[in-house]
Amino acid sequence: MKSSLVSIAAPFFKITRSKQRSDAIAFLVPALAVLISAGFSVRVAAAPRSDPAPAQIVFSVDPSHSKLDWTLDTTLHLVHGTFAVKRGEVTVDPNTGNATGEIVADATSGKTDNDSRDKKMHQEILETPKFPEIVFRVNQIEGLTAPPASKAQIKLHGTFSIHGTQHEMIVPADVEFTGDHWSGAAKFVVPYIAWGLKNPSNFLLKANPTVDVELDLSGAQHLAAKMP
Repeated sequence: MKSSLVSIAAPFFKITRSKQRSDAIAFLVPALAVLISAGFSVRVAAAPRSDPAPAQIVFSVDPSHSKLDWTLDTTLHLVHGTFAVKRGEVTVDPNTGNATGEIVADATSGKTDNDSRDKKMHQEILETPKFPEIVFRVNQIEGLTAPPASKAQIKLHGTFSIHGTQHEMIVPADVEFTGDHWSGAAKFVVPYIAWGLKNPSNFLLKANPTVDVELDLSGAQHLAAKMP
């Protein structure tokens, strides 16, 4: 009798289990679809937006509002001199600090208000007929933000070229920005004897082997034109 009941109920249980599996699959498929869709939506929503890179900034130098002063200490007195700033333009990417450009002083304009000393400086020390320019080529600027703050302390990395030789330098500078104008001041030391220039000392006067330089620059700034 028991085996008869089992044989009668077996098909019913098979149908029931099959229906349960079908119902479960019918529930899981749309549920998984919803979860996958929701997860995709979250990932898309959470994806960060790529902001455009800051544009490069061009700083041009106004020679009429710029100057280069220098001081040489000697056993007799301090020698004060000047060079005229000839031109200058530097383009910098504030995102990386990478820069290109140069600041140029006119070596032939150098003077110390002493004709005989100036003649010796131009003919024997700097040889300005042969090397008429003093150039600082900039390749990196530290401390600059985009857009520039109203005031900043920066460092200019580059190559200082004088008397036909080039020397790596890092020049600290204080700069101010107002609208589309900027101004900056820098102080640095030039070890001219170590760089191969002639020592101006004689038996009466001994000169310091380094020159103190003060550079004051001013000019305009604008965004560099984007490449098409």
